[in-house]
Amino acid sequence: MAKYNVRPIPEIFTDLVAQVTTLVRKESRLARAEVSEKAGRAISGIAMILLGSVLLIPALVILLQAAIAGLVENGMERAVASLIVGGGAFIIGMVIGLTGWSWVKPASLVPDKTIDQLKRDAEVPRHSSVTAHYGETGGSTSERMAGQETAHGERRDRAA
Repeated sequence: MAKYNVRPIPEIFTDLVAQVTTLVRKESRLARAEVSEKAGRAISGIAMILLGSVLLIPALVILLQAAIAGLVENGMERAVASLIVGGGAFIIGMVIGLTGWSWVKPASLVPDKTIDQLKRDAEVPRHSSVTAHYGETGGSTSERMAGQETAHGERRDRAA
């Protein structure tokens, strides 16, 4: 009868608990790093919105007044000049604001990489029937070769 390297159940259970604990620690570190990265991006987005607002408001008022004055001097009605200049400023402001908002949206803060890794980790036990049968390493060469054993580089038939 062929002898296999069979591990006791308590040893397998202990290894399983240790591996799951290690996996949970590594995944939590990954999640913290990813959330930290996403939070940094959100803070940058908020800073961009605030900085853009602080710099744009006074500059925009002055530039808009100058643009309106220039259009009026060239024969345009004051109301029409104000609408054209105000509309252009509105469009530019919306583009800047929406760009900053896209960096702050809750959907952009989800740790996607960690979630994908956890899904892959959950699939591993389903696809590891070889590991369950041959032990932690998936079996040695001699275990997979029915009836043969390797000793000092020589193969010899095992007595059945």
